[in-house]
Amino acid sequence: MNSIPHGGYHWDGFHQPFFEGWYYRITLPDPASFAFMYSIQQPGGGATQVYGPGESYFCRSFPHVTTFWAWSDAWGLGHTDTVNFRTLLNPSQFFRQVNQGYQATDRLNQGQLKHPNGEVIARWHYEIKPIQTWGHQQATAGWLSYLPLYDPGWQVLLAHGLASGWIQWQGKTYEFDQAPAYAEKNWGQSFPTQWFWIQANAFGNHPDLSLTAAGGVRQILAWEEPAGLIGIHFQNQFYEFAPWTEAQLAWEVTPWGSWSMTGISKTYRAEITAHCPHPPAKILVPTAQGMIPACWDTLQGFLILRLYDRDTLIFQATTKQAGLEVGGVPWPTTWSHFHSKAMTEGAALDH
Repeated sequence: MNSIPHGGYHWDGFHQPFFEGWYYRITLPDPASFAFMYSIQQPGGGATQVYGPGESYFCRSFPHVTTFWAWSDAWGLGHTDTVNFRTLLNPSQFFRQVNQGYQATDRLNQGQLKHPNGEVIARWHYEIKPIQTWGHQQATAGWLSYLPLYDPGWQVLLAHGLASGWIQWQGKTYEFDQAPAYAEKNWGQSFPTQWFWIQANAFGNHPDLSLTAAGGVRQILAWEEPAGLIGIHFQNQFYEFAPWTEAQLAWEVTPWGSWSMTGISKTYRAEITAHCPHPPAKILVPTAQGMIPACWDTLQGFLILRLYDRDTLIFQATTKQAGLEVGGVPWPTTWSHFHSKAMTEGAALDH
């Protein structure tokens, strides 16, 4: 797992501004979900955001970049409010040595956050059994993601895993065993000017099914273009609809509440429809001006996914615990992008 593409910390120690962010998600059967979001900005410091059941939310800043650490060649990071431990602590000693902070790898997510009055708001410790990274241990954004072309970079670190442990959140303890887990990261100068995101890996009748899909207006050198991606892991197969597979991608996403996306390759077709009837939580995202509330999110979306082999239905799956998101500059009406051929990697290099 530690050899996963882009698993290590990307900052070269010189270029600024720069951010890197990590996202861990746990889906519990209550139904309840938690998302842990860790970020570091050079300069500017770090932040930890926890997003819990019922759109509950808490954020704590860690302004000192000197107390942040991350491995450059593997997936591992941590940030505390006082001391730079420089590497992973023994999990059994973490809460004794750390007042506030976190440590996280491909196998572990652990941390503690407090209110300014000293009250513990969130404490968590769970271990992760990785099952599926992304495709065949490949870069989510293709081989061009290793070149300084796209901003930001994006990598699904864990498309599907099983987590066991506990989370204490706002006075309640959640214990779980082999709950669906997911993780991803992004890095660069700032988030896209606008984007949407869809994620689910808790489908009741299909325990090995995982979906990640997204679309956005991404920066490529000096220009911008819309781009999208759908990735489906199912029964040890990976179905990818992306620019480098020459898939056709289309979507219709409202300012909030409705997501529809289709991907068509030479052999397969994926159809996603999702909605959320309740208001979203507001999440902070990194920009060149610092962390700002420019992301709207739910972990309680209703989603239907259909996958076809040409016109033959392979499966239909539903969940009421989809992660759904919009972000960036709000669009006033439905954002529609129709079946134009996605840009290939070769075309990107020809510009």
